Amino acid sequence: MKILVDADACPNVIKEILYRASKRTSISLVFVANKPLQIPRSPLIKFVLVGSGFDVADSTIVEMTETNDLVITADIPLAAQIIEKKAYALNPRGIFYDSDNMSQKLAMRNLMEELRSSGTLMGGGPAPIDKRDQQQFANALDSYLAKARRR
Repeated sequence: MKILVDADACPNVIKEILYRASKRTSISLVFVANKPLQIPRSPLIKFVLVGSGFDVADSTIVEMTETNDLVITADIPLAAQIIEKKAYALNPRGIFYDSDNMSQKLAMRNLMEELRSSGTLMGGGPAPIDKRDQQQFANALDSYLAKARRR
């Protein structure tokens, strides 16, 4: 079992939580991005640099994911592919994606994308990660790791 991270969009504070969790639990951590990333020196932490291009990092993550792995991503279509592989997907705000909520999240994502592209909706993405989000992420990660150890 390993944790894979969609690192291009992952907030630094979440990466720090993941570094500490990897060290504490001796779980492998793999960051995938299309630009260089500084990571701590550790035999447990790996960085995979992929070429630039649409969904290159996502495709690499899907290819590397095995059953029961955990993928950290805010990318809903990537999360849907991870769930299909019988793995787990957790967003940086501490919300697990699953088969029950995936269709609703995909529909909402598609609606928002359509509204933005038509000019009906202006503005950026989600609000920055706050302390509450960080705590929720840390709690969700700890819960996953505890269950994974029992498996």
